[in-house]
Amino acid sequence: MARRMVVLDSPHERAYPLSHEHGTRIELARRLASFKGFDFAGEYDPSRRYKGPLYFVPSDTLTSERANQLGIRSEGDLLGGVVPYAFAATKVITHPLVEPDACAPAGWSRDFAHHVHDHVLVGFSVFTHEDARRAGARLLGQGPVRVKPVRASGGQGQKVISSAAELEGALRSLHATALLQDGLVLEENLNDVTTYSVGEIRVAEHVASYWGTQRLTRDNSGAAVYGGSDLTVLQGDLASLLQLELPDEVRRAVEHARVYDTAASTHFPGLVASRRNYDVAAGMSAGGRRRMGVLEQSWRIGGSSSAEIVALESFQADPTLRVVRAASVELYSDSAAVPANASVFFRGIDDRVGPITKFAVVDRNGDTRG
Repeated sequence: MARRMVVLDSPHERAYPLSHEHGTRIELARRLASFKGFDFAGEYDPSRRYKGPLYFVPSDTLTSERANQLGIRSEGDLLGGVVPYAFAATKVITHPLVEPDACAPAGWSRDFAHHVHDHVLVGFSVFTHEDARRAGARLLGQGPVRVKPVRASGGQGQKVISSAAELEGALRSLHATALLQDGLVLEENLNDVTTYSVGEIRVAEHVASYWGTQRLTRDNSGAAVYGGSDLTVLQGDLASLLQLELPDEVRRAVEHARVYDTAASTHFPGLVASRRNYDVAAGMSAGGRRRMGVLEQSWRIGGSSSAEIVALESFQADPTLRVVRAASVELYSDSAAVPANASVFFRGIDDRVGPITKFAVVDRNGDTRG
């Protein structure tokens, strides 16, 4: 019997073959193939006749339609996720509509927003300019509001507004058709924020879950951008994380993520995900209260995936390990120093952001108390 093959599915990245995202995904897929004992066959080519079954590493969360085209039937066929509607892969599902009769796409779940209400920040998802104004009027009475494009990642494109006039300025750049298709999130703005990452990854019989925090770094223009994640990774699912001795705030973050995860599976039938990641923010509200809530989900490989992979490799090498600490690191420099024990996932010049190095390190002597 022919061995299975690992292939990438990243049709939108073909215009940027030198991007660090694409290069990192190639290395992730290579290591995943080695981990599973499969062959690596590069980018998926629909015209090619493959000798064995395929295991996909998509660049994006797939719709059910796309997954069917690729022959994906279960979480065992990919590292990533499948959703019944394209909007369900974005942060727009996190918040309710501003009014029960507000505009929303086909397949919208009002029950999901009700389910996660106490586990997310105060906010609204809108699909028209008028609904955005109504949402802004409600939220601005409580303090500054963060306006969030739903398809951007790493905080890109977000704006904090403090008045209706500033909201109008933010809305002017949004075409009505694009807003109707993708939506927009308006959410209470927090200060002094810590962003926790909570997730679970399933590869064959291997299941690991984790909590961690994100770091910022400076890119080649001097802007503050995502610089990596520091994770505590456990053999076991999300529920198993709560068996560790966690700091109170971390425990709350994990509980919020678990509720969000359960709600997504409940209210979006057809959701399949072998990689589940949730960003949970904790910070101070404008009124001086400590607030916490899930910001968004990611059912595709992301910034911390390199750390997840090296952790899985550690568990495979030593099944007696219970917990490891792993970190993903992104550095923007021509001469970034890489530790001797690091696994490099990309080192080169990205055609858009310039020189960047991305690597992961793992400490197998993790503290089992978390």
